[in-house]
Amino acid sequence: MAANAFGLSLINSQEHYQQRIAQNREQELVDLRELIPDLVLDIRYATSRNLLGVALYPAAEAYLCRPVAEALVRVQAALAQRGLGLCVYDAYRPYSVSVRLYEHLQDENVAAPPWRGSRHNRGCSVDVGLVERATGRHVPLPTDFDELTPAAHIRFATLPTHILLNRTVLLAAMQAQGFINYPHEWWHFDFHRWAEFDLLDLPFAALRR
Repeated sequence: MAANAFGLSLINSQEHYQQRIAQNREQELVDLRELIPDLVLDIRYATSRNLLGVALYPAAEAYLCRPVAEALVRVQAALAQRGLGLCVYDAYRPYSVSVRLYEHLQDENVAAPPWRGSRHNRGCSVDVGLVERATGRHVPLPTDFDELTPAAHIRFATLPTHILLNRTVLLAAMQAQGFINYPHEWWHFDFHRWAEFDLLDLPFAALRR
C-alpha cells in the first residue's frame, strides 16, 4: 500500500482490495442488507440531513468488514428477543468522505482528522439506533443521529427514564458482541478488532458484487 500525503497506507484501488480479500477473507466488506435482511437503513450521508447539509454518498448503502457484520447479525438476533431491531445510520465510510467531514467541522472529537483516518474507513465502525420490529418506528434515544450536544454523551443522565433504558439496552447489546462505544456519541460503536483492518478509500460501487 502506498502512503498518502499524511503517511497513511490506504487501499484505493479495486484491484488491491481484491488482492487483500484473496489473502484474508475477513477484509471483505459485506453489504449489510444481504446479511441482515430485516435491518432498517437510515443512511443520512446519502441525503442532505447531515452535518454538511449535502449528500456525501451516491446511494443509501451500508458495508462492514465480514467479522464486524457477523457480530451485528448477533446483535440483531439478541434485540429481536425484546421486539427491537437496529437502525443503521452509517457504516463503512470512504476516507475521502471523512476528510470532507473534518475539513468542515475542524474538531477531532466529532470527526477523524486526515492524518489518522477513521475506524469507519476500516469498515469497523457503525452508527446505530433502535426501532420497533413490529412497526419500524424509531425507539426514543437521547438525541437524533449526529446531534452534537451534551445529551449525545453516553453518560449524560438528565433524560427521561425510558430514554435512559433504551440507551442502556442498545449499549448492552452492542457490547455483548465486541463493540466499544465512543462516549461522545451514543450511536457510535467500534468493533474491538478494528486495528486489524485496512484503511480504505473505495466508493460503494467498487464493493458491490
